[in-house]
Amino acid sequence: MKSFCTSLLLLALAISEADGFAPSFGVRVASRYASQLSMSSEEKKKVVVIGNGMVGQRFMENLLKHDKDKKCVISTFCEEPRAAYNRVKLTSFFDTKNPSDLSMTSEFDENGRTVWYDENGVELLLNDKAVSIDTEAKTVTGASGKVIDYDVAVLATGSYPFVPPIPGKQRPGVFVYRTIEDLEAMLSYAKENNVQSAAVIGGGLLGLEAAKAVKEMNIESHIIEFAPILMCRQIDEGGHNALVGTIEDMGLKVHCNARTESFVGADGTTDNESMSPVSALRFSNDWEDLPVQMIVVSCGIKPRDELAINANIAVGERGGVTVDEQMRTSAKDVYAIGEIALYNNFIYGLIAPGYDMAGVAAKCVATDSLDIDLGLEETPAFTGADLSTKLKLLGSDVASFGENQPKPDDTDVTELVWNDPLNRVYRKLIFNKAGTKLRGGILVGDASDYSTLHKLAVGTDEVLTQSPAMLLPPLSARGSAPVEEELSTDPSTQICSCNDVTRGMIADVVKELGVDKATLSEVKKCSQAGTGCGGCEPQVKSILSQELEKLGGSLSNHMCEHFPLSRPELMALVRTDADPSNVDSFEKILHKHGHGDGCEVCKPAVSSILASLNNGIIIDDGRDALLDTNDRAMANMQRGGTYSVVPRVPAGEIMPDQLIKLGEVAKKYNLYSKITGAQRVDLFGAAKHELPDIWEELGEVGFESGHAYGKALRTVKSCVGSTWCRFGVQDSVSFAVRVENRYKGIRAPHKFKGGVSGCVRECAEAQGKDFGMIATEDGYNLYVGGNGGVNPVHAELFATGIDEDTVLLYLDRYIMYYILTADKLERTATWQAKLPSGKNGSGPIGHLTEVIMEDSLGINDELDRRMNYLVETYHDEWAEVVKDPARRAKFKQFSNTDETIDKDDMIEFIDMRGQVRPADWPKDGEPQTNWKAPSNDIFSNSEKSWVEVGKVSDFSANVGTPILYGSSQLAVFNNAQRGEWYATQNMCPHKQAFVLSQGILGDAAGAPKVACPLHKKTFSLDSGEEMGEGELNILTFPIQVEGDKIMVQLPAEQEVDAILGTQGLRVLKTDCIDVTEDAIKIPPRGATVLQAKASNKK
Repeated sequence: MKSFCTSLLLLALAISEADGFAPSFGVRVASRYASQLSMSSEEKKKVVVIGNGMVGQRFMENLLKHDKDKKCVISTFCEEPRAAYNRVKLTSFFDTKNPSDLSMTSEFDENGRTVWYDENGVELLLNDKAVSIDTEAKTVTGASGKVIDYDVAVLATGSYPFVPPIPGKQRPGVFVYRTIEDLEAMLSYAKENNVQSAAVIGGGLLGLEAAKAVKEMNIESHIIEFAPILMCRQIDEGGHNALVGTIEDMGLKVHCNARTESFVGADGTTDNESMSPVSALRFSNDWEDLPVQMIVVSCGIKPRDELAINANIAVGERGGVTVDEQMRTSAKDVYAIGEIALYNNFIYGLIAPGYDMAGVAAKCVATDSLDIDLGLEETPAFTGADLSTKLKLLGSDVASFGENQPKPDDTDVTELVWNDPLNRVYRKLIFNKAGTKLRGGILVGDASDYSTLHKLAVGTDEVLTQSPAMLLPPLSARGSAPVEEELSTDPSTQICSCNDVTRGMIADVVKELGVDKATLSEVKKCSQAGTGCGGCEPQVKSILSQELEKLGGSLSNHMCEHFPLSRPELMALVRTDADPSNVDSFEKILHKHGHGDGCEVCKPAVSSILASLNNGIIIDDGRDALLDTNDRAMANMQRGGTYSVVPRVPAGEIMPDQLIKLGEVAKKYNLYSKITGAQRVDLFGAAKHELPDIWEELGEVGFESGHAYGKALRTVKSCVGSTWCRFGVQDSVSFAVRVENRYKGIRAPHKFKGGVSGCVRECAEAQGKDFGMIATEDGYNLYVGGNGGVNPVHAELFATGIDEDTVLLYLDRYIMYYILTADKLERTATWQAKLPSGKNGSGPIGHLTEVIMEDSLGINDELDRRMNYLVETYHDEWAEVVKDPARRAKFKQFSNTDETIDKDDMIEFIDMRGQVRPADWPKDGEPQTNWKAPSNDIFSNSEKSWVEVGKVSDFSANVGTPILYGSSQLAVFNNAQRGEWYATQNMCPHKQAFVLSQGILGDAAGAPKVACPLHKKTFSLDSGEEMGEGELNILTFPIQVEGDKIMVQLPAEQEVDAILGTQGLRVLKTDCIDVTEDAIKIPPRGATVLQAKASNKK
């Protein structure tokens, strides 16, 4: 089909060119073919590019742009099995394990090629390494024996990983980190040899990327660095400390000042001959051996200059092909670019300088060899490169710019340092002595203002117009809502340093593509912005959004694949529907505004919309199928699948009888008790089937649901105010009780909290809440839009000296406006910061004043009406469950039996200061995690029978229900939306928790799936395989409906219990694990799946 379309395009071009019409931008590719058909190959210059990496590929793309008259033909040698791909993003290979996602051009075919080469007339010599270059005869010879003449040769062979001469480097299990094949080999070795721990030799950029790759394999990762600090070329000791904190928070181990002596074999040898697999690292600085089963060497690079050396082309003392400013080597018509090029006795190991070299070389070849007039006023020249970098390494921002490490004898230096070890943020800004010029800096943990600082330090002599101290704090600490760095509107502002792409270039691409075609992926592809390290992608996205808005379009903000709408857009459609009965359920809303089955993203969002508008009992009428992890059980799920119980304690005011009852319940059900930070008591460790009984007892003393499980009002914190405190000026407790009782149970896009302080001493921390009131002699000052958490935000003053009724009026409107217009899972602070500005530049708080006080949008009547409805229809959800047998039945542990399994039989509980808590989860990759079924169908030879597990009515529609078979917990899913049934294990293999039946049903691209409620890992209900990049799987079993009976085909109980028995999968505390015994109890890793889609559709 592709070749047929190309033929049509060529025919159209031939006709258009015969008629005197020039081809448009959209058909440049075919134009090249048409031009080549009209020119003899003898007339064309032959350009041979040796090396098809990122820089070689960029050179060819640049040359093709200059060569509009098609004066050359290009051949490129590529020794790898696939064409150019993005080596900078190599670690992202683990996201999909699809090499095409790294391609520099388009999708790879089965032979490793892409259509780009054919479309551009480039000869791609795949799997063919150039082995010699004859500069006299002007030929290049490949390993295949193929000899190609050249008029111009470009050396772009790059570098290879430097492996120190450490004894044992020859052993199986020792790898380098450079290519996709390296990653595939590491993955294979780790799986075949059950690798649990690995060491990465090298703590520079490449070493940290390699460490991330090892972590992505769920292997314990040790970073071994010779120097005293990591990344010693980019950061200093302070930056190192912040970076190491982040890295170790992720479970990796860092060892600096390491002197690696040898790689020890499993046979104990430390020589250069033994091929015994690696088993440990040995050090010369009196450290103990480090047991590892795999080593990744990433100690730096060495230029691949052997071709040049053999051809007598000049190279440097320590390697690298010597080049001038035009990238010419000592041999006529031979250029060198990228990591092989030695300019001014320096090798540039970053992609951005490599691209600069490719650009210079392409212009020089075009002008000097192809006689193309590019209209240049000056000779193209590479005179060095800005080595500033901004990277995302192991989850942490790491950036350096300008003169970030001045020489010791440099006296014109003043340093300002921001060191926040709690948040792992370190910043050093280097100014001149006068403080009038920013010279450079180091940013670790928060580099969100990198572009601004880089622009001030590099390429400008302008005097600073602000105090140096104002530049030091990170944006996250400047007392405002977290926002992206403001982008310059100057078209010349560099956005992508890897590819030297400016804002203006991105804007031009957006205009050329138009509203319908300007997607993020297309803009990146056409502009090259964001295709290097990827660090500038947020800025590219922001520019795309702004430029689309200018064109009358907008960037897609679809909630998920099932709804082509954002939450605010869907909320608007639902709340303004002429007939509310047409949109009073998920199924109706999906039918009217979406498609497919829904998923774990859109179902909770729609559930929130329905609760905010209609306020029905959340587990009634099928709405429990929409509820996320906590809402479905009306309790917070904790480790091991137990739940916490949090009664409401308005304003922290509690009666003695209630305190006594809490103690009695905690003792009776063996619950861990803790006072929360919001003036409540949290009881941990309840089994789901115990929850109705617990809440029945709590209800006897007046406790109501605290909604700690919901995206709803949590608490309104208070101090004792004027009733007790000698400083109090208002009764803050009574007012807080009134406020909490008004808004309790109201669902919103995210949780929200309030606070009331009885005086300006602010003991209730009201300004750190979504809304807060501080008492004054005249009433209350009202603050809105604050929150604690990861990014604390100070609430903004909205009104002063107002009485309680006015506070409630304003809060009614504020909360309802937030509910109707915020995005899913968006806190009030983030939502408020994104609101438009009010008049006269008054910002979002001015806009809120106009909406709430002045009714500028004409919606106050609706806001008041909707809030009053929610207040009037409040119901205590747990009281409704306790008094209704049908609702209580939803909390039964197993639908097919009254038998129960104790929580301690699923995860070991240990003593902590006189109370019990679940044992710590092992880290991913350790025993008792990432469980996998046997590598063959263990039940293939078993005698199976159809077992009745219940009636159709026992299984609620569109949810999972647990059943017990022997001691094995299984899950039955009634996917009524599709008319299909599924049966699987109930244990999620990730952390061996028996919770899958509580997950949300949905589909991905039409395939049915379930999302584990603990960590949202999704599994196909057709195959049992984990969706996305994961390698886990679950066992599935055939299921069918016979009349009103649900039948599952199963082997004998003893056989199923041998694999899925609860006791055998119980999570134990780590120091109690007998690995040998564990291996017997738990099936080996590396499983295939028992295929078992439901055989009978209702």
